[in-house]
Amino acid sequence: MNPNSRDGRLDRDAIRRTLFARLDKAVWEYKMFQQGDRTLVAVSGGADSMSLLSLLAQRRRVYAADMHLAAVYVDLGFGDGAEERCRRIEQYASSCEVPIHMVTTQIGPYAHSRHNSENPCFLCSRIRRKHLFETAERLGCNKIVLGHHKDDLVETLLINMFFGREISTCPPLLRIKNGRFHLLRPLVFVEEALIKRFAAEFAIPCFSQQCPTDGRSQRQVIKQWLNQLEAQHPGLRDNIFFSMTKVKADYLLQPPKSPCTE
Repeated sequence: MNPNSRDGRLDRDAIRRTLFARLDKAVWEYKMFQQGDRTLVAVSGGADSMSLLSLLAQRRRVYAADMHLAAVYVDLGFGDGAEERCRRIEQYASSCEVPIHMVTTQIGPYAHSRHNSENPCFLCSRIRRKHLFETAERLGCNKIVLGHHKDDLVETLLINMFFGREISTCPPLLRIKNGRFHLLRPLVFVEEALIKRFAAEFAIPCFSQQCPTDGRSQRQVIKQWLNQLEAQHPGLRDNIFFSMTKVKADYLLQPPKSPCTE
């Protein structure tokens, strides 16, 4: 069924079915979950991770009958509404019947201090990830689920090419810490626009961390540029996304095996 149906009821049902179908596709194709997994969902408060928490809560017994599912929220310390933000996120997780662990920090202000004005996003992400690993370790979780979606993979590829001089992105499944943890991204086949529609249709609560870098990051620059190109060339994002599954390494520039000599 077309998720763009004008019939509000059908539209709502189609959005839900489409999301579950794409979530299932990622989970089964990449074999993300196994019996006995202890899974930790990283919740940021945004539409992506909050929607993912809802979806996984509904599908957990389908993916692994005895899966233990928990969530973690790392508050970055921005703004005056942190206490209310944490309370409402905790309340929503409870409505999904998922225990959530709240971590209060001052990562945001520290990353944006005058001592680190050049690259606040990198430091913020690095310290936040450290808290995720520590929470997963403390809870005995072996799977950490992140809310990155299809558009994120495309944008990350271009960010790394344009600003990092490498060809890489955030993969659907990544083993880290010598295999101790698996990072999972079950939304890799889901567009950001569809997630936002799902969140709106099903009243998923979304919260901003009030980051001062919002709208001025490298990711936002790439996102705006892609929007302009997509308007002129519909399907361009899909083309970039699927190109990552058809890498012809022999036709890329390879580093020399030994220094060139005259």
